[in-house]
Amino acid sequence: MRMRKKKHTDERIEACSEYMHWNDMFIKNKLIYLEIGCGKGDFICATAQKYPDINFIAVEKISDVIVIATEKAKSLDLPNLRFMIVDAKNLSDYFAPGQISRIYLNFSDPWHKRYQHNKRLTSPVFLEIYKKIIKSNAEIILKTDNKDFFDFSVKSLSSNGFEIKHKTYDLYNSEFIDNNIQTEYEKIFILQNIPICYLEAILP
Repeated sequence: MRMRKKKHTDERIEACSEYMHWNDMFIKNKLIYLEIGCGKGDFICATAQKYPDINFIAVEKISDVIVIATEKAKSLDLPNLRFMIVDAKNLSDYFAPGQISRIYLNFSDPWHKRYQHNKRLTSPVFLEIYKKIIKSNAEIILKTDNKDFFDFSVKSLSSNGFEIKHKTYDLYNSEFIDNNIQTEYEKIFILQNIPICYLEAILP
């Protein structure tokens, strides 16, 4: 679904500018977890609240989306959370090798058509980008409502050097639900009784 153009987006982002610059403002010597495609920020804000001793960065390539997330973070006064407006294909331009300890992929665009599969955030193209910025034994945690995308992701991760630690086709009837933090999409899917697929993978 196309996001409606927000009013005064640039001014609103400028008002939250302290959340858009992370290199010199973070808690030093802490792990950095990265969410790719943060949407309106429900998940990353709640996660940063729950784990104050971890640094979080959320990226989104659409400014009209990320402005809502930054405003949420500012209202909650989260010193361990920052945002970036960047395309995921350019992540290695912003992070040093081994800088990221975990990547969250929450309800990424499944890009249904076969010729679009290289745009999927778990395609080999993107996995090679992640390898440039994550450390050994870093995790990728993925949630999706799309089974085809999930099966593709399992196969792609396994074929490109990652080890699938855990997976389930029904997160809410699994042992992994205890520590789950919902996204805005997830809240809608649960009300519609749509099963959520979930996996954890590591790069040995």
